[in-house]
Amino acid sequence: MSRIADLVAIVDRLYSPGGCPWDQAQTWRSMRPYLLEECHEVLDAIQSGDPAALRGELGDLLFVVTLLARMAEELPSEQAFNLESVADGIATKMVHRHPHVFSGAARPGGPEAGIVAWEAIKAAESPPDGPPRSRMAGVPRSLPALLRCHRQSEKAASVGFDWPDAAGVLGKIREELGELEDAMAGPDPDAVAHEYGDLLMAVGSLGRHVGCPPEGALSQANDRFADRFRIMEQLAWQAGQSLRDLDADALDALWEAAKARSAPSPAASGD
Repeated sequence: MSRIADLVAIVDRLYSPGGCPWDQAQTWRSMRPYLLEECHEVLDAIQSGDPAALRGELGDLLFVVTLLARMAEELPSEQAFNLESVADGIATKMVHRHPHVFSGAARPGGPEAGIVAWEAIKAAESPPDGPPRSRMAGVPRSLPALLRCHRQSEKAASVGFDWPDAAGVLGKIREELGELEDAMAGPDPDAVAHEYGDLLMAVGSLGRHVGCPPEGALSQANDRFADRFRIMEQLAWQAGQSLRDLDADALDALWEAAKARSAPSPAASGD
């Protein structure tokens, strides 16, 4: 018996009568925050670069997925499914969406070409007697805004609605920055929010053209800022000071000191 089968059996026992009261009380809706939490813990483990942590967090996520599938077995027979049918569905879809791997079709020329081919196959799956399914329909509105921006721009680029290169995106960023400055000079806060959003979307779209997904880049920048700010706090404390009591020049000096302390060594950076 495989360990996947063991896990399915364990979850079945937890969810069935006589099992765990907590598991039995859960619903798809109640599991949403746990699913989100486990996804973020997987992302943290990836960020850490620790394979053992990633293995553990993937296990926690797999448990939640298995429990969600077990709940589906309680649906009316025409709607019910289980983990096996979930696996069957995704396996079938992956084979269908990768004809260049499984059916001898021409191989896409690179990652961007692969996205175009994927989207073309998805579009062909729309019902022939109805309107095509919007490419935007596959991007959940609940995604973090920056990630949603990245995914929507990928979808649009798959039909050629894109800048030709990074220079084109930089030009758009400058244009949007000018429009934001104009809005900030006016009296309308809604116009400021509108133009600020357009600027953020343009900056988010730049990531695809420079090979740097924006969510990951911003996450790393957040980590750097948090680490350096903690060093600033520590340096101020060691000097018997509080950050709130320092002027702008003193804060800038602490920031530069924190940057120097947190900078990677030449050996670590590969320089």
